[in-house]
Amino acid sequence: MADQSGSLDRIRLQRAAFEAAANVPDPEIPVVTVNDLGILRSVELDTAGRAVAKLTPTYSGCPAVVAIELAVEAALREAGFEPVIERVISPAWTTDWITPEGREKLREYGIAPPVSGSNSKLALFGETSVSCPKCGSSDTERVSEFGSTPCKAHYRCSACREPFDYFKCI
Repeated sequence: MADQSGSLDRIRLQRAAFEAAANVPDPEIPVVTVNDLGILRSVELDTAGRAVAKLTPTYSGCPAVVAIELAVEAALREAGFEPVIERVISPAWTTDWITPEGREKLREYGIAPPVSGSNSKLALFGETSVSCPKCGSSDTERVSEFGSTPCKAHYRCSACREPFDYFKCI
């Protein structure tokens, strides 16, 4: 019975470590978490009881990578864990990993979420139909391939005339 109780305690601790890391907000888009974006791959307890968080950067040049890793480390420490951060680069992150909740949070924040199917040649070259996150119209136009951050493009809605960012499909 003691062994089963120990296993349940370990499962509870692992869940607590995951939740602590999962709730870290993205530093560039604070309405979404690292879990919403699919950056957080896993959190497991190693044999020494340390919380090993595996994170995949959105792309190799992302300026927020170190900030995210430090924030996850701090969240795990604050939750009482000795953190170990591992950067996982394979398989490469894709916008397909953004959760449905994350996509909705982006939309509510005024950023058009990426269309799913990142392996589509049309999505890769920006030939997708991007709906306005404010009014929902698909009558939009790309103003610039470069938005407020490298992972976003700048669009304008022809229906409501509002500018908005589109989270590029990767």
